[in-house]
Amino acid sequence: MTIREQLENKINQKTKPPGALGRLEEIALQIGIIQQTLQPVITKPHIIVFAGDHGIATEGKVNPYPQSVTAQMIYNFVNGGAAINVFCKQLGVELLVVNAGVNHAFDSSLPIIHASVEKGTADYSLQNAMSMEQVAECFEKGAAIVHNIFLEGSNCLGFGEMGIGNTSSAALILHHYSGLRISDCVGRGTGSSDEQLRQKQGVLEEVSRLHHLASANLSSQELLSRVGGFEIAMMTGAYLKAKELGMIIVVDGFIATASLLAAYHLDKTILDHCVFAHCSDESGHQHMLNYLNAKPLLQLGLRLGEGTGAVLAMPLIQNAVAFLNEMASFDSAGIDGKTT
Repeated sequence: MTIREQLENKINQKTKPPGALGRLEEIALQIGIIQQTLQPVITKPHIIVFAGDHGIATEGKVNPYPQSVTAQMIYNFVNGGAAINVFCKQLGVELLVVNAGVNHAFDSSLPIIHASVEKGTADYSLQNAMSMEQVAECFEKGAAIVHNIFLEGSNCLGFGEMGIGNTSSAALILHHYSGLRISDCVGRGTGSSDEQLRQKQGVLEEVSRLHHLASANLSSQELLSRVGGFEIAMMTGAYLKAKELGMIIVVDGFIATASLLAAYHLDKTILDHCVFAHCSDESGHQHMLNYLNAKPLLQLGLRLGEGTGAVLAMPLIQNAVAFLNEMASFDSAGIDGKTT
């Protein structure tokens, strides 16, 4: 029998009706296949939050909050005051914060991963966000961060992000890949009013025309160069390395899934390693999930980012593995199974 058939048989022999544990059975099967074993394990789960600034956010074109909030949130992460800190502490998940390109001079002693490419991208309403060389640097740095965590014994990662203006970049990525109108891809982001949302849509329609997003056939690297963010590009490199290393990838919300779209167009098999944590309340996220034919585990109305949805889904993944390894079978429990 194949490993899939062996896992299905093991799951079906547990002391329950077939399919009674629903999505947990699907996750157990997926993780067993990823690890090619009947006894999969989750070791040292991590959330990695990539932070970067966007040039388009400097003048409030697409966001009501000033760009300085990105750096301030880095300090909040370090001080343990953000939602992701609370959830990771509660669930025993390791949290790492990466400066991928924040417009701030952090002291080198600050306990974050210092991987900055530049202090924020260029304003992509005027020019490309970054050079192709910077995209490559982001990929390399994201991959190196994941490889180091893997060497420390982790096999399960969720990625989060922080960056004022990055929902605009995510919306443009969705727009390019899906062919949907900008108005279908753009949400409120960080607390935009109705008027600010209309302005945001108008600006991004102009950006789409400038970069030919609705018509050009762009590689992932070219797309990220035109309208990406350093945190999004670095996360893309991290996704690809995690898949290469056979890790379990827990996919968060709108921006994290935009980065995954870029990774997916470089390696379609990456989805085999992905568990989709939740459907964000950011309007474009459901379109992304539909595009990837992905079924999220949770529907909590979240739209915070930071990897909060990913960490909240991790106990479900751990319990899926636990039932596969520890739940009795009909034979071991001396219980009569189904007779017809």
